[in-house]
Amino acid sequence: QVQLVESGGGLVQAGGSLRLSCVASGSIFSINTMDWYRQAPGKQRELVASFTNYGGRMYADSVKGRFTISRDNAKSTVYLQMNSLKPEDTAIYYCNARRGSSIIGSWGQGTQVTVSS
Repeated sequence: QVQLVESGGGLVQAGGSLRLSCVASGSIFSINTMDWYRQAPGKQRELVASFTNYGGRMYADSVKGRFTISRDNAKSTVYLQMNSLKPEDTAIYYCNARRGSSIIGSWGQGTQVTVSS
């Protein structure tokens, strides 16, 4: 299995930026895709961005043009650069890994992002 540790969250004003990091360990050879999710209070967890082994990227419509996902395979780390943050981006952000369509990582504690208006 794959273990994941997220970091980089914090409190920022609207319009500001944050960079989240997620370090993977364990069976990282089995990873095809790395994902970032978020869960706001009272809402379901949603997929925000994905990065495949082939360099393909996917973004939720709500973050397109503002968020950028990247990977450093040598460090087994995936990043989420978040710019032009909005109060509605406030959530706990989690990362996970997939092999094909199956999630293979253990959910971590996530990292809290709070955007003030």
